[in-house]
Amino acid sequence: MLIEADGGSRGNPGPAAYGAVLKDAETGEVIAEEGTAIGVATNNVAEYSGLIAGLRLAEQLAPEAEVEVRMDSKLVVEQMSGRWKIKHPDMRPLAQEASRLAPFGTTYTWVPRERNRHADRLVNEALDGTRSGVTYLGQNPDADSLIEEIESPGEAPAGVPSRGWSAPGASRRRSSWCATGSPRTPSRSASPAAWPAPTPG
Repeated sequence: MLIEADGGSRGNPGPAAYGAVLKDAETGEVIAEEGTAIGVATNNVAEYSGLIAGLRLAEQLAPEAEVEVRMDSKLVVEQMSGRWKIKHPDMRPLAQEASRLAPFGTTYTWVPRERNRHADRLVNEALDGTRSGVTYLGQNPDADSLIEEIESPGEAPAGVPSRGWSAPGASRRRSSWCATGSPRTPSRSASPAAWPAPTPG
């Protein structure tokens, strides 16, 4: 698995957010992504928060996989690789949490910012208030529900395929899932028009 992570603050400290992307390292397919605001924090705290979020996605969705982390934060990459000491007290608990989550053999690679655009975009979307939480793209975190539906399908309108399946030759569509994994609650990244209408009373 490949994790691309980023974090940023508008002001240092200032309003901060992180972004994390989990990809299949061989195919480049995005499995899940997250962009979340964390309130007022420094840039380095936001960077570490992005790393932790990416490692949590890997732990949840690919617990047995080997992991490479790519970030444009030289500080985080060097500290997590053991080449730089962690002197700031705010960084130590974050680095410890990241170390706890990282599978044995996790590697850390510094990349220039232009090669970390996906995670950077998630940071800015979270700061702008247009994104919050996890979107699952390549895997279905509600797998048990899907298995039950396949085994005991309800009556669907004619011509409407069951969730998770498409007609032969149909183009593949990405499925967005919210952080809770419920297929009935749209991701915050969905357009407002797709949100359910409020219930009166």
